[in-house]
Amino acid sequence: MNYGGYFDISSKEERIKELENTTNEPNFWNDQKHVDEVMNELNNLKEIVHNNKELKNEIESDLETIDILELEMDIEIKNDLEKKLNVLNQKISSMELYTLLNEPYDKNNCILELHSGAGGTEACDWTNMLYRMYLRYLEKNNFKVEVLSYLEGEETGIKSVSLKVDGMYSYGYLKCEKGVHRLVRLSPFDANNKRHTSFASVDVIPEFSEVEDITIDDKDLKIDVYRSSGAGGQHVNTTDSAVRITHLPTKIVVSCQNQRSQIQNREEAMRMLKSKLKVLEIEKKNKELAEVKGESLNIEFGSQIRSYVMHPYSMVKDHRTNYETSNVSKVLDGELEPFIEAYLKYRKK
Repeated sequence: MNYGGYFDISSKEERIKELENTTNEPNFWNDQKHVDEVMNELNNLKEIVHNNKELKNEIESDLETIDILELEMDIEIKNDLEKKLNVLNQKISSMELYTLLNEPYDKNNCILELHSGAGGTEACDWTNMLYRMYLRYLEKNNFKVEVLSYLEGEETGIKSVSLKVDGMYSYGYLKCEKGVHRLVRLSPFDANNKRHTSFASVDVIPEFSEVEDITIDDKDLKIDVYRSSGAGGQHVNTTDSAVRITHLPTKIVVSCQNQRSQIQNREEAMRMLKSKLKVLEIEKKNKELAEVKGESLNIEFGSQIRSYVMHPYSMVKDHRTNYETSNVSKVLDGELEPFIEAYLKYRKK
C-alpha cells in the first residue's frame, strides 16, 4: 500500500532525523524557546508516524482476514472484524483532522484573546465562562497556556483576557473559534429571573517565529504601565509592571502582565503587536490570506458565529457550518472537537 500527501511517512522520517541532529548540536539547549519549538515538532511528527504505521499494519492485517473469510466464512471472526472496523473508522476520522490543517500558519503557536461585548455584567460573566471552556479544551489536548493579560469586569467576570497557547497546530485548531459568541440564558444577576442575551468576541492570532522585519516607529506607540490583576491565576504578576501598548495608526492594543518585570512585559507585548501587524501586512500583500485575520465584526446582534442557548431550550449551534448539539454543559466543559472538525471540513468545500 502506497501513501502520499499527509501520509507521506518517508518525508516525515527524514524531517525527524533532521530535528534529532539539531538536538545534538552543542548550543541547542541554550535557547529554551528554540528547544520548545523543535521538541514540539519532533514529538508531533513521531506521533504522526507511529499512528500511521500502526494504522497501516492494522488495515493490512484486516485485509488479509477478509481474504480468508472470502474463502471460508467464520461468523465469530466476521463479528470480531466488524467491531474492529468501527474502532479503525474512529482512528481514521481522528487522523483526518490533520489532513485539514495544511493552511499557512496552522502549525504555529497562537494568541487567544477574549473580549466581553454587549451585555454589561452579563457579558463579563459570559466571557469568564468562555475562558473556562477554552482552558478545559486546551488542558485536555495538552496545549501549554500562559495568561498574558487579564482585566476583570467591574462587578464580576472578565472584561478581556489574552492567552498564549503553545503546541503544534494550536493556531490551526483555534482559528475555528474566531468570531462573536452569543449566549441566551435566564440571568443569575436579574432579580426577576428574566432571559438575557450576552456577547463576547474571540480573536486568534498566529505567533510568528520571525517578526524582526516588522519595524515600528516609537512615535506611533502609546505605552501605559499599570497594576496587574491577580484573578487570572498564579502566573499573573500583581506588581506595577503590567504594560499596555497602543499602536496609534492601526488602533491595535496589546497588553502583557505575566512577566516579572516591566521590561519583560514590554518585550512580550511588542512581540504580540508585531504578530498582529504582520497579519495586517500579509492581508495587504496577499488577498487570498485575508482569512488569517478574519472579518472585523461588531460585538452585537447579527454578527455571531455561534449561539449557546440555555433557555427556553438547550442548544449550541455554529451558524457557519450549522453543526449543533443539545448538550450545552458538555461544550462549556471544553468538548469543542465536533465544532472544530465541522468547521475545518466546511473551509475545504
